[in-house]
Amino acid sequence: MLSEFKKFAMKGNVIDLAVGVVIGGAFGKIVTSLVNDLIMPLVGLLLGGVDFSGLSHKVGEANIKYGAFLQTVVDFLIISFSIFLFIRFLSRFKRKKEEELEELVEIEANKTEELLTEIRDLLKNQSQVLNTSKDK
Repeated sequence: MLSEFKKFAMKGNVIDLAVGVVIGGAFGKIVTSLVNDLIMPLVGLLLGGVDFSGLSHKVGEANIKYGAFLQTVVDFLIISFSIFLFIRFLSRFKRKKEEELEELVEIEANKTEELLTEIRDLLKNQSQVLNTSKDK
């Protein structure tokens, strides 16, 4: 089981994964600040000055903080939408690079085809010249 885990853990590039986790954590903090400090106060103003983070309901001795839950849901939606946009941007960029590479490959293939055609024609002409000189 340990060797299986090693194979799993070492599959792919571990450094890339670590960098992704660190950047993701920092990105999460930025988005949380965006939600907490900018978006939720504006939403609260639109809803009549309600501060979501303080919303709670007391049931017996328990204090149910549904405002904090709403805040977390909004955080999640904004983070997931931001990641969606970022991945969409990267996919578009990658697709554009692949198209450029395909064009270059096609151009090289055309050049190669032209050279091969020229070589074939030269060999054909040389063969005809040799055949006519043999006939004489």
